[in-house]
Amino acid sequence: MVRVCFFAVLAFVASSCLSGDASPLDSHSASNAETRLDSEPSAISIESAKEVESTQDVSSDAREVAESSELQSKKESGEPTPSPEPTPLAEPTPSAEPTPSAEPTPSPEPTPSAEPTPSPEPERDCSPQAPHDLRLSDPSPALASIEISQAVYNCAHEVGVALARDSAAISTLASRPIQGPLLLLETWFDPSLMAELERLAPERVLAAGFEEQVLETSLAEFRFELVPVDEQATLPALEASSDRIWLVGADAPVAALTALSHQIGAKVMVVSGDLRALSPETREMIYGAAQVEVLSNLGEDADWQLAVIRRGDEIPGGGLLMFPAERPRRLVAMYGHPSGPALGVLGEQGIDEGIQRLHSITEGYDADGSVVLPTFEIIATVAQAAAGSDGDYSGETARDEIRLWVEMAAANDIYVVLDLQPGRTHFLTQARMYEEFLRLPHVGLALDPEWRLKPHELHMEQIGTVDAAEVNQVVDWLAGIVREEALPQKLLIVHQFQPSMITNRELIETPPELAVLIQMDGQGPIDTKYGSWSRLTRPPDSSRFHWGWKNFYDEDIPTPTAEQVLELTPYPAFVSYQ
Repeated sequence: MVRVCFFAVLAFVASSCLSGDASPLDSHSASNAETRLDSEPSAISIESAKEVESTQDVSSDAREVAESSELQSKKESGEPTPSPEPTPLAEPTPSAEPTPSAEPTPSPEPTPSAEPTPSPEPERDCSPQAPHDLRLSDPSPALASIEISQAVYNCAHEVGVALARDSAAISTLASRPIQGPLLLLETWFDPSLMAELERLAPERVLAAGFEEQVLETSLAEFRFELVPVDEQATLPALEASSDRIWLVGADAPVAALTALSHQIGAKVMVVSGDLRALSPETREMIYGAAQVEVLSNLGEDADWQLAVIRRGDEIPGGGLLMFPAERPRRLVAMYGHPSGPALGVLGEQGIDEGIQRLHSITEGYDADGSVVLPTFEIIATVAQAAAGSDGDYSGETARDEIRLWVEMAAANDIYVVLDLQPGRTHFLTQARMYEEFLRLPHVGLALDPEWRLKPHELHMEQIGTVDAAEVNQVVDWLAGIVREEALPQKLLIVHQFQPSMITNRELIETPPELAVLIQMDGQGPIDTKYGSWSRLTRPPDSSRFHWGWKNFYDEDIPTPTAEQVLELTPYPAFVSYQ
C-alpha cells in the first residue's frame, strides 16, 4: 500500500515536470474540466477540448514513466517482474457539440476537379480523289475550275485563286505545291466561287494577280496570302503521257485549262484544222488515251475526225489523209478485170503474180520524194453492148469474184479502187451494190462518165457524160459511209479526157471525208495527151481537185515513162496502167 502511494506521488511529480510550470492546482483544474466535459459537453469550446486532449496526453506520459520506474526498482531488488498487461484501448473522446452561440467551422469546399483537356480534332483528309469518268459540262475556265474542285476535293488545306485571263498569275500558282484546288474567276468573286470556298474551308487562300484591298474585302472571312506574280513562271509539264486528253483550239485560254488539267492528270493538246492531219505521234497519243474531250469549237467536222483517230484504221502505208501536204503520196495502179486480159493488165495474171507485177510497175514513181501506194483498180461494172436483163447496158461483177482481190490487197498494204461503167443506170445505184467493200478503209471508188448513157444512147456511138448533180449523189453517200464507219479519207475518182464528159464540174462537192480526183485517162500520142492534160487542169476549178494520169501499154505512142509523168503539173497523185 505504501509502495502504491509512493508511485502515485512519483507519477504526479513526473506529470508536473513534463507539463513545464504546471502546479497541482492546474492538474486539479484539468481533472475538474474533464469532469465537466463528461457532464456538460455543450459548454466546452473547441479550444478547451484541445487543452483537455493535451492534458490527457501528459497524464499518459506520466503513467508510463511511473511504470517504468517501478519495473526498474523491482529489477534492482530482485523481485520478479510481472508481464505487462495489455494496455486497454483508449476510450474515444466524445466529439464536442457546438454551443448554440458558436458558428460551426465550415467544412472545406471540395477542390473542383480539373476540366478535361479536349482531344485534338483529327486532321482532315483532303487528299484529291479524281474520278476516272469526269467529263466537264462547261469548258469555260471559271466554271470548269469549280466543277473539278467539287469532283476531286472534299476539303482543302489551301486554295489558289487567280483570274482566268491572267496567264502569269495562273502559272505562278501552278508552279507552287498548293494543297488544294485552283479556282479561277472570270471577273469577280461571284457567289458560286465563294460557296465553293466555304465548302472547302481552307486554312489559307493563296491569291495572285489581285490588289490587296480587293482581297481584304472579298476574302474577309478567310486567311489569305497575296502571292507576287512571277512573269517568268511556266506551267509544269506532266511527267508522262496521260490517259485523259483535252483538245483545245489555239484561241482557247490554254494556260488556264492546262493548269486545271493537271489537277485530274489530263493533258492539254492545242490543235487546229483537220484533226486527221495531226502528227503520227499526236494521233498515237489520242488513239491510246482512255478519254478524250474537245473543249473548244474546232469546227463541225472535229467530232467525226476525232472518231477516225480513235478507231485507228489507216490508209495502207499509214496516215488518215489520202494526200497529206507534209507527206506526198502517189497511188500507182494496175487497171482491169479479174476475169482476164481483155480489159486490162490486172487480169493478165493470177492474184499472186499480179501483186509482184504491181510492185514492179510502181518503180520510179518515188523519184520526187513521194510515198508510193500500190493499187488495184478493178472494173466492178463493165459496159455492155446488150441491154441485159435489167436493161442498163452494164454487167455487174459478183462480189465474191472481187472479194479475194480486196482481201489480198489488205494483207499486202495495197489500195483498191472499184471502177463503175454504169450504162443507163445511175452511178449511185451501182455503187450501193459494193457497199460491203466501200465500208473498208482501203477501198475507194471511181466513176467513168465515158460509159454513162442517156436513155436513148448506146455504147461506142458517142462518149458518155455525167452532170455534177449525179456525181454529188455519190459524194454525199460515200462521205456518209466514211463518217459512219470512222474511216480514213476515201478516194473518189471521176474519169475525164474531154471537157464535155462532166457538166458543171465546178459544182462537184469535195467534202473532207473524200479526196476527189479527176483522172485524165485519154490515150494516143504523147503530145495529144499532154494537150488534154493542159485543157482539163486549167483554172478556174482545177485547184479544187487532185489530179491523175493514165498510161496505156498498147494505145499510147509511146507509153510515157515514170520520168515523163513526174514532169506534169499539177502534181500527178494517181497513175494507172491499162
